[in-house]
Amino acid sequence: MAELDGQVALVTGGGRGIGADVARELARAGMRVAVSARSRDQVDAVAREVGGLAVAGDVSKRGDVETMVAQTEQELGPIDLLVANAGIGLSEGDAWAMEPDEWWRVHEVNVLGVYLTTRAVIPGMLERGRGRIVITGSGAAYLPDSRQTAYTSSKAAAVRYAETLARQLDGRIPVFPISPGLVRTAMTDRFGDDAPWTPPECAPRLVRALASGRFDALSGRYLHAEHDPPDELARRVDEILADDLNAIRLRR
Repeated sequence: MAELDGQVALVTGGGRGIGADVARELARAGMRVAVSARSRDQVDAVAREVGGLAVAGDVSKRGDVETMVAQTEQELGPIDLLVANAGIGLSEGDAWAMEPDEWWRVHEVNVLGVYLTTRAVIPGMLERGRGRIVITGSGAAYLPDSRQTAYTSSKAAAVRYAETLARQLDGRIPVFPISPGLVRTAMTDRFGDDAPWTPPECAPRLVRALASGRFDALSGRYLHAEHDPPDELARRVDEILADDLNAIRLRR
């Protein structure tokens, strides 16, 4: 019997790439999975594959988000796990030469989308006294060598939001900001064959472990799918908490 048998997960950005792989892993763990993305054909295909529910919608639109949550709970049951994974990038040049609407669209999906989806599931989780949230961040939130202003600032905001939300929900709903690493997808393929690619199975395995409740003590901690594999992470829990590790901090 799978360890998450019968629990319900909603995975946004689940029509392809990392989100689709997460949906597959959660389904293998026994979860009933709702797959959400804007492209109906993509979510239909992944949902059929995992025996789940396809819910098309735009995470940056409040009405779409409320509909996808309501449909998931009506057809599968109360949501035990939200994986707020939907995100977009932008091939950008100088910030001052970009169209403002294009730049802001990245924040609408990567930040507002995270806020709207968490906002929609939290009241039910609090009422039921259970639930977990995983928010997909990125190393771009803190690595110093990027030149893309829209994506990096949006991911920094998403990670900081997750950490702060975890404090608001302390002791009630664990919230985990994660980095999947540099996974080769349609969005990242431009980096080429020599990039330090992260194995695609790392992020799904980490999400599955977080869904199990094994790491609830690390709520609010920034976890990297490749550098914090579950077995190693289990050995480091006390160290992380004692030394305030896995957190983005200003050091003077």
